[in-house]
Amino acid sequence: MRYLITTLLVSIFFISCKEKTATSTQKISKKSSIQYATGFDIIIEGNQKKLIIKQPYQNAKQTFTYLLTNTTSIPKKTIKIPLENVVVTSTTHIAMLELLHLENLLVGFPKTRFISSVKTRKRIDDGFIAELGSAQEMNTEKLIELAPKLVIGFGLNGNNKVYNTASKNGILTVYNGDWLEETPLGRAEWIKFFGVLFGKEKEADSIFKSIETRYLKVKELAAQITNTPTVLSGNLFKDVWYMPAGESFIANYFKDANTDYLWNHTTGSGSMPLSIESVLDKAQDATYWIGCGLFENKKDMLKTNSYYKAFNAFKKSNIYTYATNKGETGGLVYFEKSPTRPDLVLKDIIKITQPQLLPDYQLTFFEKMQ
Repeated sequence: MRYLITTLLVSIFFISCKEKTATSTQKISKKSSIQYATGFDIIIEGNQKKLIIKQPYQNAKQTFTYLLTNTTSIPKKTIKIPLENVVVTSTTHIAMLELLHLENLLVGFPKTRFISSVKTRKRIDDGFIAELGSAQEMNTEKLIELAPKLVIGFGLNGNNKVYNTASKNGILTVYNGDWLEETPLGRAEWIKFFGVLFGKEKEADSIFKSIETRYLKVKELAAQITNTPTVLSGNLFKDVWYMPAGESFIANYFKDANTDYLWNHTTGSGSMPLSIESVLDKAQDATYWIGCGLFENKKDMLKTNSYYKAFNAFKKSNIYTYATNKGETGGLVYFEKSPTRPDLVLKDIIKITQPQLLPDYQLTFFEKMQ
């Protein structure tokens, strides 16, 4: 499911811990360390630390607040930190665990074949990470048997029977909405979510700061260019072209790379369903086509729709895909690691469109389509 959502450029929980209204008239100061992400917050309020999930899934109308504590005896509906083990449900979580050197605490994952990381794949092969089925229909018996301290969930809505069953058996789930962030740095900042849960806040802050610095530096480099190339993205799916909307994180990459993304001025943070005729009318002469779904080569593209050959970017082989960069069992490296390394994604786009700016850089996620 996560793969389909990402391909179409469109990736939680039902138990909430409501903040109690302060009965004291004395004002309690609040501190937050979150700068770019809009879907979560970490608040220090008085002597309490809280994790707030503000956007657990699409169109969520409620937030979830969790009290974090390191005490042995904890009230109900709190999270005891640091976590001793965990089950995660998206490959983006794998990359963040590894950046914090926490992969040894992962005990289960749905659809392990999608994991591309060599390090975590070895732990799967060695029997340390259980296969749990699919994210939306996990093997609850195995999950309950594992008894993880927490499930970090992913979902399209707040109605998940697996998480409900887990909750009844004392296993808490916290939704991670990193995939809903509209900016590249907003997605990367979710590493702080993992940092606070595992007692690695300083490490997470340091890692994010380093990524942010590199991202802003290369963005500044691209801003020097005055001749901005035109860019097209997306692809057809059942005769509908899904184009990244102008406020989406993909469009923000193109903007920060100082390109002329032809749908940059549209509204919306997801994808826009368009007809092939309207896309061809606007982007037939686009210089670059960056991101074309799961297509690995031009031949396969033409098998699905002959319209593709009408684009100049197709004719001149200026199409770049992330679908060829795979792990041992077919998991795509881009899906797993790009949210944690937006600086490298931005470098890729700049290398493609303005190669003279990064003469020694080699593409990380994308490859020129043959």
